[in-house]
Amino acid sequence: MDTARRVAGELSYRDATEADVEALVPLIESAYRGDSSRAGWTTEADILQGQRTDPDGVRAVITTPGSKLLTVERDGALVACCQLEHRGDAAYFGMFAVSPALQGAGLGKQIIAEAERTVRAEWGVREMHMTVISVRDELIAFYERRGYRRTGRMTPFPYGDDRFGLPQRDDLEFELLVKELG
Repeated sequence: MDTARRVAGELSYRDATEADVEALVPLIESAYRGDSSRAGWTTEADILQGQRTDPDGVRAVITTPGSKLLTVERDGALVACCQLEHRGDAAYFGMFAVSPALQGAGLGKQIIAEAERTVRAEWGVREMHMTVISVRDELIAFYERRGYRRTGRMTPFPYGDDRFGLPQRDDLEFELLVKELG
């Protein structure tokens, strides 16, 4: 696994290692769930409670062949991460978390651009795929402004599997978003 740092602007990027799991889990949780997530605009706290991930889930992303968790640091502090998984001609983008205190400052755009550059350079893929909970209109609009398009292809939310959180409504499903990479 390539753990070399790549610096772009004021942010530095590297592949996470198992030693990062302890710091990554609370970062991911803070961006999605609980009161801390409400400091940012990407919170899922109103539609899902409980955990977003756990150490085993993060470790699996880091250690699975063809998968990586790209960590993002600013001044040596962990501020964001995203999952990248090689899936044939496409890459999957997921587990995207930016520290809630830093959301809205343009970091997300920079990180997505770096993730897209990384998968093109390392895997030669032509598309980036992601799934977003279909009721997350503001988040979907953010990705559409980045060039992702809605496909209308839905997959069911895993109701009853507490590893994905505790749904607060009964109409959750995931929609596939796709972006062609140049």
